[in-house]
Amino acid sequence: MSSEEILVVDDERNIRASLEGILKDEGYRVRAAASGEELLKQVALAAPDLVILDVWLPGMDGLQALEEVKRQHSDLPVIMISGHSTVEAAVKALKLGAYDFIEKPLTLEKTVLAVKNALERQQLAQENRVLRQTLEKRYEIVGESAALQALRDQIKSAAPSHGRVLIRGESGTGKELIARAIHRESLRAQKPFVEVNCAAIPDELIESELFGHERGAFTGATTKRRGKFEIADNGTIFLDEVGDMSLKTQAKVLRVLQEQTFERVGGTETITVDVRVIAASNKELEEEIRKGNFREDLFYRLNVIPFEVSPLRERKEDIQPLATHFLRLFCAEYGKREKMLSPEAMDLLIKYPWPGNVRELRNVIERMVIMVQDEVIRHFDLAPSLRARPGGGPEAVAEPGLDRDTTLREAREQFEREYILRRLREEGGNVTRASERLGIERSNLHRKMKAYGIEAPRG
Repeated sequence: MSSEEILVVDDERNIRASLEGILKDEGYRVRAAASGEELLKQVALAAPDLVILDVWLPGMDGLQALEEVKRQHSDLPVIMISGHSTVEAAVKALKLGAYDFIEKPLTLEKTVLAVKNALERQQLAQENRVLRQTLEKRYEIVGESAALQALRDQIKSAAPSHGRVLIRGESGTGKELIARAIHRESLRAQKPFVEVNCAAIPDELIESELFGHERGAFTGATTKRRGKFEIADNGTIFLDEVGDMSLKTQAKVLRVLQEQTFERVGGTETITVDVRVIAASNKELEEEIRKGNFREDLFYRLNVIPFEVSPLRERKEDIQPLATHFLRLFCAEYGKREKMLSPEAMDLLIKYPWPGNVRELRNVIERMVIMVQDEVIRHFDLAPSLRARPGGGPEAVAEPGLDRDTTLREAREQFEREYILRRLREEGGNVTRASERLGIERSNLHRKMKAYGIEAPRG
């Protein structure tokens, strides 16, 4: 039997019984109610997956009940049925949020099809909500520094406007996250957010990518194609690494900003769009202007609302919350038990200068989630570059758990346990190869693993 439950609401016992029989034969669980008041009581106790609701009911009629149900459970699909329907009643029901309106006498095929379609649409909507929540989590701006809080405040101020934004900062600082946050909090949030990496598209293709092309415009253009500006109409286009755009393309982008119009490559039709432009660059654009590589007029068109993103090395207080966030994210993504960083490992991450900024930290944490089998990621699990002093030598890190009360035997056993674990990890959990590297018999290694409570890490 299906796990989906349907609530049938009709004051005629025969119709309730008929619908109940049809739906149970299709594998659904079914409840029934004879009035709008009873419907609301049942929904308040436990909401079903779908409601089939008659328009004509004693007391509270079906349209009133529909309005109240939708007020309390806006996502609950409702199919209206009626033997005395009017066009006005059907229109009102659909405006109030009904999924469908079916006239009596009900046929088996029409009823089952309407129920199936309503439930499938509901499931798709739920999947979309989950996907949206997952994406929002992935693009969440995480951190506690004063610089990041200032950025959040700036986003709140800039987002509701239509002003163009230029985001500047080193590579990997999270310029895309800021662009997405501005769009998400803007009046265009329900419209497209379209990203274009100007540095990743060859010069000969970027015009087609931005503005589209007509069939036969160039070799390989076998069909007409819409460009990113057209796709982003009424939404936001994010021009990442805008400083890498050719001067020829810059001129065309400038025209779009001035006139909100363009033609596809190889076309003559003028296309009008309403697009908010957010641009980003890791280059010093003023220097590029002096070199003749970037148009000054385009710079001033883009730089209406400037954002500056500090490098991660200048906001050390963001490293711990970011690392913790990425640990949770990737453990969930790879189906792993939640991991944590030891204090020594976290200390190394905080001291490291992060030339690749947040992107580098994200990659490091993802690698650790995949490669480290233990639930605790320790300092020796990190890459040698992360354990090095800024001057070049190895970072001196206190061994975890050792203090002045630790006996020599306890220290030796702790070192031995950590050393065995390291060799097992390096050999992907292969006990035979690990014993060879340790220079002991396989049976002896098994005994030590049992004594220390070690399970071979899986490769």
